[in-house]
Amino acid sequence: MPHFLDIAAATAPGLRAILDEAHRRKALRAGKPKGTSDDDLPLAGHTLAMIFEKPSTRTRFSFDMAIRQLGGTSIVTSAGDMQLGRGETIADTARVLGRMVDAIMIRTNSHATLDALADNAGVPVINALTDISHPCQIMADIMTFEERTGRPVAGSCWAWLGDGNNMANSLIEAASVLGFDLRLGVPHGYDPDQAVLATAGCRGGSIDLLRSAAAAVDGAEVVVTDTWISMGQVDTKDKLNAMLPFQVNATLMAKAAPGALFLHCLPAHRGEEVTAAVIDGPQSAIWDEAENRLHVQKAILLWCLGKL
Repeated sequence: MPHFLDIAAATAPGLRAILDEAHRRKALRAGKPKGTSDDDLPLAGHTLAMIFEKPSTRTRFSFDMAIRQLGGTSIVTSAGDMQLGRGETIADTARVLGRMVDAIMIRTNSHATLDALADNAGVPVINALTDISHPCQIMADIMTFEERTGRPVAGSCWAWLGDGNNMANSLIEAASVLGFDLRLGVPHGYDPDQAVLATAGCRGGSIDLLRSAAAAVDGAEVVVTDTWISMGQVDTKDKLNAMLPFQVNATLMAKAAPGALFLHCLPAHRGEEVTAAVIDGPQSAIWDEAENRLHVQKAILLWCLGKL
């Protein structure tokens, strides 16, 4: 079953096909009203179930518009609106949904929930965020880099700053599969998942874990960060103090490569992980990045449903 659960579970040719299709479909839609469907209607008659355990703006709107532009329909629900909220197992829910829809997207807390859904649904399942990974967002980040630079991501140099969270994990996986260099500037005690790092190391990725923000961004073509306190985490003074040296500001961006891009998955806490001068400045590509969630997710849906 062609699920899209983690970048590490995909092949480089598969990811390349998704990225190429995202670029192609975005170009074909230039000038079209956003609510119109793509001319070929490749997913006409298909329905996507969208399950949310966490609040969402970009994920919800981009996936909903994605299936509509491809000619299909969506059913959107929160876990609390389903029998999941009353104790039904994820496996039983998956077996039911798999008989009614063509694909399932879930934004959930535990990665184990995602795995149980995929094991039992009998239809493609897409990871729209878990506590471990956020692969759809990283694919949009890569698309944005390629769009801005006009070249494939392979061989480029990226820097991640801040918490070693689910975004960092997926970026590590992407670097090891697609062949770009990654430096992680992370304070002690907030490292990315050790299993993710180990797997990427075995794959041969050029990934460095550093304790200096300046060393991480030195010569980097892309600088990426995220909120320091993720959804569901307790906002602690100790964590904020540890993260302060890794704030992305104009001084730090000046150490990156000339014309380096700044990316952030949003929402941003301006004045914490990034200053307003950077997020609103000429190197920021965050609005293109947000829009590209739509185009990448259209390609992911097509890949999962055997249309690529």
